[in-house]
Amino acid sequence: QVQLVESGGGLVQPGGSLRLSCIASEYTLDHYNIAWFRQAPGKGREGVSCITGNEYTFIPHSLKGRFTISRDNAKNTVYLEMNNLKPEDTAVYYCAADRQVGAVFCTVLEAGYEYWGQGTPVTVSS
Repeated sequence: QVQLVESGGGLVQPGGSLRLSCIASEYTLDHYNIAWFRQAPGKGREGVSCITGNEYTFIPHSLKGRFTISRDNAKNTVYLEMNNLKPEDTAVYYCAADRQVGAVFCTVLEAGYEYWGQGTPVTVSS
């Protein structure tokens, strides 16, 4: 059982930046694909990035240039760097993990992940 804890959310003005962290209880985090999802009020959950243990990354085209995902396996932590934030980025952000040893790609589909954190809220407003 992998436990995930997100942090770093909060209130930010449009154009600002935030870095979210996802700390995992699993000491072999490099055997896991990790993804970030978000859920805006009244909407479904949307995948925003993913990373494999080998650091292959995927960011949807609509978010490229603003969102970056990275990992520090020594710290059991995955980060989501968000820049030039917009009001439509307001959502609860979740990280998720799935054991995929040696994976060469990752997915931003919810069904691809077994373990989920509780989420951290991000509000972009002036």
